Amino acid sequence: RVQPVESGGGSVQAGGSLRLVCTARGFTSDRCGVDWYRQAAGKQREWVASISPDGIPSYAESMKGRFTISEDKAKETFYLQMDNLSPEDTAHYWCGSSAEYGNHCGGYRGLGTQVTVSS
Repeated sequence: RVQPVESGGGSVQAGGSLRLVCTARGFTSDRCGVDWYRQAAGKQREWVASISPDGIPSYAESMKGRFTISEDKAKETFYLQMDNLSPEDTAHYWCGSSAEYGNHCGGYRGLGTQVTVSS
């Protein structure tokens, strides 16, 4: 298992969509779930969504209905589809795993990708 790598960020206008990609080698085989977090400038880290080792998604309340987390087990890749974006979604996004899924899953985090939404 190595640190995950994110991609897919960029700049969009309000109402637009982006799909973030998290390449996480070994996470699926080791049954490590994946979490997405974000942090806007001057604000605290915010949990966005998670997908459990069994593929069960969960979302922060403000993301429900707009964001969709999914996975491609064969590619060991996880996705965060973000629709109907607003300027409030502007932040640095990253994926990772944690000891919540097992001690062996703890401490993995990618460098992240920037999402900028203009009004």
